[in-house]
Amino acid sequence: MTVPVRVLAVDDRRENLLALQAILEGLPIEIVPVTSGEDALKQLLVQDFAVILLDANMPGMDGFETAKHVKQRERTRHIPILFLTAASYDPHLAFRGYQAGAVDYITKPFDPWVLRSKVSVFVDLYRLHTELAERAAERDSLRKGVDEAMELLAAAEPADGATSALVDRLRTTLGAVRHHQY
Repeated sequence: MTVPVRVLAVDDRRENLLALQAILEGLPIEIVPVTSGEDALKQLLVQDFAVILLDANMPGMDGFETAKHVKQRERTRHIPILFLTAASYDPHLAFRGYQAGAVDYITKPFDPWVLRSKVSVFVDLYRLHTELAERAAERDSLRKGVDEAMELLAAAEPADGATSALVDRLRTTLGAVRHHQY
């Protein structure tokens, strides 16, 4: 069973969250909608996300402060943040967004197909990163098993020539596996 890829959508207006869900409908993702920066940080404590869609202007903790907290945490600093804002484009606010750790700063109205495409790219990258991490863990486990087998073979004292030849052959094979570069 594969774990669903999640996208965190943060906006204080529920109608904007519904619009985001409609735009992203059909993508192989689970959208987790929240209405505040505080709720976003709580979700980030318990779930992993491929990307965060973050409203820049919210009451209380705004998107910039939320992004700052996300980027300060070791567990979440790698998650890409796409700022979405209804404010007309302001280069100072965009710069502030990039300074807070955003990978993009998008003003409304925006092209829904562009947003879908950007989210799809980050979802694909997340999947590839997850698969790579799983393969690295498998490789590390295999190397540990090979090292343990090599230690057992090193301690083995074969009783006859046939057993000795077998142990030597196992040492050679496991040594080759141990030093194989992935």
